[in-house]
Amino acid sequence: MEGLFLRFLLRTITSLVFCLLLTHCSRGQSESVDSLQPIVARVGDDVVLPCQIKPSLDVSAATLEWKRSNLFVLVWRTGADFKRQKDPSYRGRTSLFPDELKHGNVSLKLSDVKLSDKGMYRCYVVEKNREMFVELVVVSVPGCSPVISLSRMDRDRGGVVLQCESRGWYPEPEVLWLDAEGNLLSAGPPETVRGPDDLYTVSSRVTVDKRHNNSFTC
Repeated sequence: MEGLFLRFLLRTITSLVFCLLLTHCSRGQSESVDSLQPIVARVGDDVVLPCQIKPSLDVSAATLEWKRSNLFVLVWRTGADFKRQKDPSYRGRTSLFPDELKHGNVSLKLSDVKLSDKGMYRCYVVEKNREMFVELVVVSVPGCSPVISLSRMDRDRGGVVLQCESRGWYPEPEVLWLDAEGNLLSAGPPETVRGPDDLYTVSSRVTVDKRHNNSFTC
């Protein structure tokens, strides 16, 4: 009777250990590699989104995917960039470091960063079921120095109309006019245009009295 009980206990312990090992192995394949701090870039910059598989292994022949939301940023198959599957907004702007793939480095180079590139990116090694997430933050961009020019004469008021223009801003800037003493001048609403690069060009006009040695700041 005691022998039967010992054999039953041994089988129970063996089954429990097997189940624990099976659970551990199945979980290990789906865990993320490492969590990273957000990567910060400015519009127009080139940036590298890191993805290092640990422990290091050769993934040069593996299927590799970079995605943002549901967009394919880059797909690597049979040792080459599979460009047909890449979202059009990323074509010509994303690449890997082929010589580093044998060391498990799947980092992505993203060129000419756009505001729309911001978000969470997923680096995924398909055959190994290994993944990593990294967030890209795109920060504000100061534009070019304002350029003031003489727009036209205002014959009705006996003054002149000055125009101020500046390009390459994000987010949309405010425009203020000041006289030589630092007093705020009354100007009409500025004209703002958003370009294909998501940056703003802003222009503003103000009518001032025509006087010698009078200076204004935009």
